[in-house]
This record gives sequence, structure tokens and C-alpha cells, in this order.
Amino acid sequence: MVKQPGVDELYDGVRAGNRALIGRAITLIESRNPAHQQKAQQLLHKLLPHAGGAQRVGISGVPGVGKSTFIEKLGMWLVDEGNRVAVLAVDPSSGRTGGSILGDKTRMEQLSACEKAFIRPSPSAGVLGGVARATRETMMVLEAAGFDVVLVETVGTGQSETMVADMVDFFLVLMLPGAGDELQGIKKGILELADMVAINKADIFAEKLKQAVREYKSALHILTDASPSWHPPVVTCSGLKGDGVPELWGQVEKHSRIMSESGERKARRTEQRLTWLDTQVRDRLLQRFYNDDAVKAELPSLREKVKQGDITVSAAADKLLSLLK
Repeated sequence: MVKQPGVDELYDGVRAGNRALIGRAITLIESRNPAHQQKAQQLLHKLLPHAGGAQRVGISGVPGVGKSTFIEKLGMWLVDEGNRVAVLAVDPSSGRTGGSILGDKTRMEQLSACEKAFIRPSPSAGVLGGVARATRETMMVLEAAGFDVVLVETVGTGQSETMVADMVDFFLVLMLPGAGDELQGIKKGILELADMVAINKADIFAEKLKQAVREYKSALHILTDASPSWHPPVVTCSGLKGDGVPELWGQVEKHSRIMSESGERKARRTEQRLTWLDTQVRDRLLQRFYNDDAVKAELPSLREKVKQGDITVSAAADKLLSLLK
């Protein structure tokens, strides 16, 4: 039986950038075993003073937009510029579909083989709260290990985009040209989260680019900017060829500079921690509630009464909550 490394060994390994021990630390964090969770929290407490130094960028986009190709090209460019880059995924559907878009690392052959990069798919348990917790805490480990940039890819829809936006400094939305048709099918919500819209595959759809840029700019113009200091730009790029990637990253750095100088970057991270605290409390209360023996004993009959219309939903909820010790 392989001896499990202790908290001190994991801490030293993470701080030294030992890839094997970084991986072991992340596996510990993803575990649902209560003993592992206790050990993980001890490790995170030790690592906390060394976390927070990375540029955190969330990346989302419509199906078929070429996220993997784009992320690999961006990641390799960042490495060539002297950065250490980590790529994480948030995929609440991975437990049902058999793996996230990053599960197959062969889609990012160069980046996954690069010593200065680290790719980690989301945990296989497809529960958004659990995946988000693991992703946030994994980010802390990677920052403490000295990674300069953490790219967080969301491959789910709806709530997963909001979850990722609540853990990053910059949220990038990838789109395809042909915006007229596409804008009909995307939710206003994802554009409200965007700090920048990048139109990908510019090399393939060159003739549609100008119209797409105009239409996305118009769509962003009618939305209220999240920050008084920043209006989301619309840029074009090619994930396949790498065209526009340096300019795109220049916008990320410009945003970071403006937000840091105005104090909004620090305020955003503070607000994110408080939001995360509220989320954790809610998740743990729900877990405690449904694991309570008295609740488990009473829940089936109360569900049946609600189903038959013999009791109001509010009365059933009051009854169940009164059972929780």
C-alpha cells in the first residue's frame, strides 16, 4: 500500500513546484472523505498566505467555438512569454457525460506536455457546488505553487458561468462570427458577465468579422457595465493560428492594471470570498439537513402528502425544519 504524504510533505512539495505532489494535493482536496477533507483544510490553511498572486481568467463560449484550441494557443504563448500557466475546468455535467472537454488532454498536446503548464479537468462528481469548491481550492494550491496565470474554463451552461465569474479577475467570452443569428440564441446573462468578447476563428470567417464586431459592440452597449472604469471590448482572434492572441492578452493586462489602480480588483476578490462563504454555509446546511436521521425518516411521508395535496408546501417545510437538531 502506497503511503499517503502528510500535510507538511504536501505543503513543501507544492511550494517547491513538485508536479506529483501538486497533483496529490489536488486529489486530496477533491476527495469527499471527511478525514481527507480535514487534512485538505489543514493544507489549505498553510498555503493560504502564499495564494492570490495569479491572474485568474475565466473562459466561456458557445459550443463549437474552439475553446480547447484557443486555450492551448493562449497557454503556449503565455509560457513563451515567461509565465507558468494552469488550466482548470468547471463542468457540472461531467459525471453524466463521462468527462469534461479537458478530460482528454490530447486535445491540448503541446500544453499538457509543457513543464511550465498544468492542466486539470474538473472532478468527475457532477455537482456544481462540489466542482466549484474543488476548483476554487485547487486554484489556491496552484497559486501557492507559483503559477502566474490560472485559466478557468467553463464547459457547462447557465449557473456554471456565474460560478466561474465569481472566482476570477477577468471573464472572457468566446464567440463565432455570424453574430446576427447567434445573438438570438445566447442568453443576455453571459454577455453581462463578460469583461471582453473575443470573436474566434477569424481566419475562417474573415468576411463576417466586421459585421460580427459591430453587432457584439451594439449588444454590449445596451448593457450596464459592471465597472465604471471598464467597458468590455470586442476583439478578434484565431485560436488555430494564434492571430490576435498577444493583443487579446494585452487587454487582460490593461484591465488588471486599471482595476488594481482603482482598488476594484481587491474589492472584487473580497466580494468573491464573502459570496463563497455564503455559498459554503448554504451547501453545508443543506447537506446537514438531508443527512439528519429524523429528516430522513419523515421526508418520504411528507413528500407523499405534498404530492397528494394533503398538506401545503410551507407546512411540510416547517415540519421538516423543526426536526433538525
